[in-house]
Amino acid sequence: MNDINTSKIYDALQDFRQARLRADIKDIVARLTGESDDLLSYDEVRQKLKAQGIVEQVVKEIPIDAIVGSVNRYEDFTRGFLPRIGIGANRWARVVAAADGMTGWPPIRVYQIGGAFFVEDGNHRVSASRQMGATDIQAYVTVIHSRVPISPEDKLEDIILKAEYADFLDHTHIIELRPEADLKLTAPGQYKVLEEHISVHRYFMGLDLKREIPYEEAVAHWYDIVYMPIVIMILERGLLREFPNRTEADLYLWIADRRALLEQEFEEGIQPDKAVDDLAERFSSKTDRLSTRISKIVRGAVIPTTLEAGPPPGEWRKHILAVRHLDRLFSDILVPVDGGIGGWYALEQAFVITRREEARIHGLHVLPPGADKDNPGAVAVKEEFHRRCEEAKIPGKLVISSGDISQKICERSQWNDLIVVNMAFPPAQNPLTRLSSGFRDLVQRCPRPLLAVPQAISPLNQALLAYDGSPKANEALFVATYFASKWNMPLVVVSILQENRVTPDNQSHAKEYLESHGVQAKYVSEIGDISSTILKVAVMNNSDLIVMGGYGHTPLFNILINDVVDQVLRDSPKPMLLCR
Repeated sequence: MNDINTSKIYDALQDFRQARLRADIKDIVARLTGESDDLLSYDEVRQKLKAQGIVEQVVKEIPIDAIVGSVNRYEDFTRGFLPRIGIGANRWARVVAAADGMTGWPPIRVYQIGGAFFVEDGNHRVSASRQMGATDIQAYVTVIHSRVPISPEDKLEDIILKAEYADFLDHTHIIELRPEADLKLTAPGQYKVLEEHISVHRYFMGLDLKREIPYEEAVAHWYDIVYMPIVIMILERGLLREFPNRTEADLYLWIADRRALLEQEFEEGIQPDKAVDDLAERFSSKTDRLSTRISKIVRGAVIPTTLEAGPPPGEWRKHILAVRHLDRLFSDILVPVDGGIGGWYALEQAFVITRREEARIHGLHVLPPGADKDNPGAVAVKEEFHRRCEEAKIPGKLVISSGDISQKICERSQWNDLIVVNMAFPPAQNPLTRLSSGFRDLVQRCPRPLLAVPQAISPLNQALLAYDGSPKANEALFVATYFASKWNMPLVVVSILQENRVTPDNQSHAKEYLESHGVQAKYVSEIGDISSTILKVAVMNNSDLIVMGGYGHTPLFNILINDVVDQVLRDSPKPMLLCR
């Protein structure tokens, strides 16, 4: 028996030396990679998670792979329970030899937090069992209650993050207030930011309600009024698929940060839904979004601004239908003003739309590059803008910027749904003049519908849709259908027939689309010059708004030819809504 025991101990000592060598290698790799291979400290984890209260004590088989820490020997073994230098060879070998002895091993003692186990007594037995290939071990298990349980796969940084979550839950009582709440984050330090959001919300609640707000009331109100509406937008847009390994709370904080940066950059409020969309467009790893960003960078590097084509037809409509119920199409309206009479006509025309759509007005005054934003002229424009808004009883804010006018309008248009501009200088007939036309450049590149306003205000009572079946004409059809159905605006659809381009079938498509949306319209088919026929039909039907697609060719070709859009812009006494 002694010879057998001696033989077993000798074999176990050989196993120990191999295990120690593997432990040394593991420690070297950990130092090189910066990834810890240490066992977790039970006391540290319990304190961080505020785990307390014994739920039950049982004897059962537990998976060895789920043992991730120790009460007092967490520095003596690696995460895989390989013995380190502090472990004596003889004792380890005797434990292995005892496995096949007459008595065997008594159960080890462990604490359980969530799905993870921590050894109180029996570290050598766990180490020996792992080296012998065992998958389970018998243990006295003391289950410790934790509001934020952990798993065997958790690393120390995961535990720290869960500890922060536990602190957050203790401070806010959000689980008691909203049991369905899931505010897990993937980056440490961010729960303090969430608590700051709640504190700020509580402060403004107090100002609005003119009373001291109990903290828990503020937590619940923040969750319902601020947090959940953003989460709903995230879920409706499917952003969790576009940002894998991120949570709803992660994206909420990203969106809040992005919104704050945008508001600082553009000097005005940015609606949450637009900040959500901006985050997706700029940072999503989704293939089509990434491809679009790369294409924009390449185009911007090799194509002059005047030859940029802008986004493809239908992109704005696709976005609108994806993120918004069509109770209103134009929530935010951008109105550039230069201080001249034409800009004020555009603002007054925007007021007409604002009253029907309950929209917000955003004014923009663009100065030459490097100009002083506080110069008397700019200040006077800002004061006049606000005076007119107050007189109309419509809230509005004007921002003063500097740079290229068309570029600044295009930059800000993405935060708006409609651009209303003065049509004082429509593109001229001469190609060289068209090349330098800021208005033509704006129509070509603007990613939103653009309402060109002559020096007259239209009540917008009757619309004429110029329809030729082209992609941009279909976008105009979409908007005209909205006007007819939501505004109860009588609609005339005119098609100027041309061989191999516009046929009666084109108008039939428009009719089917309108009728499918419950809209009855008057249909007119004509043969002749396109621009003059459009204007003639508008006069005959008392149409005070013309809706049509924007430029139908490439930017270079539009410069070389006298486009229909340019002709109607030059001659129309009525506002024109150009869609893309």
